[in-house]
Amino acid sequence: MRDFHQLRVWGKAHALVLAVYKVSEKYPRSEIYGLTGQSRRAAASIASNIAEGCGKDTETEFARYLRIAMGSANEVQYNLLLAHNLGLLTGAVFQQLGTDVVEVKKMLAALIKKLTADSR
Repeated sequence: MRDFHQLRVWGKAHALVLAVYKVSEKYPRSEIYGLTGQSRRAAASIASNIAEGCGKDTETEFARYLRIAMGSANEVQYNLLLAHNLGLLTGAVFQQLGTDVVEVKKMLAALIKKLTADSR
């Protein structure tokens, strides 16, 4: 069993969740059950799946949860693009959050690769 607090990727994912919550506070009230909720759930899912995977017994199981986190990261990336295209995010905020999501995705990919190589 691993301590998710010790993983840099979890720390970056948690920071991303906090940033998504902060920017989505400014979305219109009409989006509370739409883009706001979906963006927040997807962002939280990244960090949650990393944490949940840390409690699994094998590297293979852990990697499976990291792949789920990767799917959620892709969802966040799209939701940010949609929010930007709808004029809900400025270019600078969109760029920064986009960079943050890509960094998390790269870290997840590297960890998945390491875990799957170790399990062979």
